Amino acid sequence: MVKSKWAVGIEPRGFTWVYRGRLAVAERPGGSTAVHRRVRRDEELLWLQHQGFTRIVSLLPVWPSVAAYEEHGLSSAHYALRASAGQRDVLASCYRDLADAASAGEVTLLHSDDVSDRILAVVAGYLVWGGSATVPTAIALVERLFRRSLGPDGRALLTDLPEAP
Repeated sequence: MVKSKWAVGIEPRGFTWVYRGRLAVAERPGGSTAVHRRVRRDEELLWLQHQGFTRIVSLLPVWPSVAAYEEHGLSSAHYALRASAGQRDVLASCYRDLADAASAGEVTLLHSDDVSDRILAVVAGYLVWGGSATVPTAIALVERLFRRSLGPDGRALLTDLPEAP
């Protein structure tokens, strides 16, 4: 029996590996809030499952559909990254979670509504927090990886990073 290409799902929009086989970033499975589609979400979760992902970490301001993640055998966590200042505690918890998941061999997708400056800044901050790079080096790495410049919103987030472990 021949399976269609849809049998393994579809890649989420904006999908990019940060650490191949450990951590990737993408748009929210199913699309952003305004255009979120359940069928697309299920197809993208199926693709993530087939790619070996075991965990989803959401940065959405509101809790996403955890039941859908669980149906696909994916554990999840939520760190409400808001547009306001003072996100140090949220970032510290998120970074500890990402580091613990990587140490445990989990393959994690980090997402928000879209792949915005803020999520790129979270990735750059994670590189700094983990000791892999300085802020300027992390910005350069993220800009090269995602093939775009980090704007003022992202750079502002990097001015108040949590202390390294």
